[in-house]
Amino acid sequence: MIEIKRLNTAEIARSRLQEALRELDVAEVFLKEGLIRNAAGKAFQAWKSAMSYLALNNLELLRGKYTGYKRVGRYSIPLHEWIAVVMPTNRMTEVSTLIANKVPEVVELTTLALQLHEYQYNGPDPEGIRSKVPNDETAERLVNTLIARVRSILGSLDTQR
Repeated sequence: MIEIKRLNTAEIARSRLQEALRELDVAEVFLKEGLIRNAAGKAFQAWKSAMSYLALNNLELLRGKYTGYKRVGRYSIPLHEWIAVVMPTNRMTEVSTLIANKVPEVVELTTLALQLHEYQYNGPDPEGIRSKVPNDETAERLVNTLIARVRSILGSLDTQR
């Protein structure tokens, strides 16, 4: 028998915020150690967690787009909640456009995070075929930019609550 389950989105949001902040810390350590591709991966994970946090705090903006349920084991979870909680990489761009009115920088930061995600897996590519990041120096600057802007957004939201 399949049971409809509502998630504790408030508790998950708090956890995702903490996760985002910790991933940013690790990204900074990796940068200091010269592990640029690993730092890019951690910065991406931080943004993915931050996006989850932002989506969970704006569930009403996702409810109309993501209707129905997602089957998870013996449970059916409202799809908009599942997407906000898990934040699948292939939905990040779409979700960012849905919450852009509440978080103006979200679309641009999602694009940057996805470029760093691509760089993490493919490395630098001066020709721009496998990655839009041409070299490690550019990647390092992009990682620093993402870290600073994510911290700024999360800090400003924290003071509003």
